[in-house]
Amino acid sequence: MAEVDTAAEMAEAEAAAREPHAAVKFEYPSQIYAWYVVAVLVLAYTFSFIDRQILSLLVGPMKRDLQISDFEMSLLQGFAFAIFYTLMGLPIGRMVDSYNRVRIITIGVAVWSLMTALCGISRSYMELFLYRMGVGVGEAALSPAAYSMLSDSFRPERIGVAIGVYGTGVYIGAGLALVIGAQVVELASVAGTTTLPLVGEVFPWQLVFIAVGLPGLLVALWVLTLREPKRHGATQMPPLADVFAYMKANKTTLICHNLCYAFSAMMGYGVAAWIPEFMIRTHGWSASEIGSIYGWIIAIFGTLGVVAGGYLGDFLAKRRRNGRMLMLALTGILTLPFAVAAPLVGNANLAVLLLIPATFFATFTTGGGPSAIQELMPNKMRGMVSAIMLFVVNIIGLGLGPSAIAFMTDFILQDESQLRYSIAVVPAVLLALSSIFGFAGMKAYLRSRDNRDQYELENQ
Repeated sequence: MAEVDTAAEMAEAEAAAREPHAAVKFEYPSQIYAWYVVAVLVLAYTFSFIDRQILSLLVGPMKRDLQISDFEMSLLQGFAFAIFYTLMGLPIGRMVDSYNRVRIITIGVAVWSLMTALCGISRSYMELFLYRMGVGVGEAALSPAAYSMLSDSFRPERIGVAIGVYGTGVYIGAGLALVIGAQVVELASVAGTTTLPLVGEVFPWQLVFIAVGLPGLLVALWVLTLREPKRHGATQMPPLADVFAYMKANKTTLICHNLCYAFSAMMGYGVAAWIPEFMIRTHGWSASEIGSIYGWIIAIFGTLGVVAGGYLGDFLAKRRRNGRMLMLALTGILTLPFAVAAPLVGNANLAVLLLIPATFFATFTTGGGPSAIQELMPNKMRGMVSAIMLFVVNIIGLGLGPSAIAFMTDFILQDESQLRYSIAVVPAVLLALSSIFGFAGMKAYLRSRDNRDQYELENQ
């Protein structure tokens, strides 16, 4: 009997070594409360993307009133926001690993909401540029803290779905931004400027910034009611030098993962920024027509895609330890034919129909990219590494996506009416690069999974 007991103990020890998280029992919050946290964070993320993407349908009125080019407009859509969003994300990500995450998110929501409202009283291009930077500073606080909170609220086998559902805020917000913008453009066609107390005369597009910015302050108060979840995994806060050393040891995985995600995001941000204007210039649709239709495509099929991507990532992860990376690599292949065909077909209705599968497949990375980082990184490194991931993804994706398409239109084709070819060529290259980096990181991903398990075992 002693020999049997010893053998059983040895088997248990070996299993614990292979799966170190099973060695320490961790009590997760109730699933009802955990999904309530997701719902509140989705609401915050939705508002962040309404504030971020509202410009895409206001290109015409803003270009006219500010007297700017496509490229200058693209800087407001991407670079102005992305530069401080990415830079501020790094110190905030470090704070996420040690400070109260609920308070970090609350302050962030309040800051970006106020800055969005201030965009509505700007009087010049440079003033608007600076306020857009401020929006980025506030939004930098949300996702690193949200990813970390969700990782401590759901079991590892469910984190892909949870982060995927959180990611739906991107598409609900971006879709609503277009729908709201469409209504504003409709009103602007029959109404002139508006005079506001203390502010004075404002254009209709300025009024929209105020209308979508101020309600975010109420969302900030709602976030403050959440409880800070208990952290699990490694309990000691590692020095920053150790975080960078750990990242260096896993550099192949992180480089391939981040670039796969970033090029996919670059395609998504670029296309979303210019599809409304493409339909106006190429097919003669009105801004209100394409805003309403494309807005609902993003809101419905983007949401379905990000949830499907989360489920697919969890499904593949149960069957192979690099399943999440495989899902990221497949995204570019699945999206490419639809994304390229949509701007090239001659029929406007067919172009819109092709945007449905293009949007659905392109959104797979939104949940898969962040959930892979949670799977790869020890607990006390997740906030910092998530912030670095967002730095790479947003400086490339958001910072360069809209401008890459505008650059091709303004400086290579040198003809605004040829926007359709920019929207076809640039995404084709980006999606191919995304899949190449995804498949290149498959083997390294397995090594990084082993490294994370070993680290957690040694630092329990």
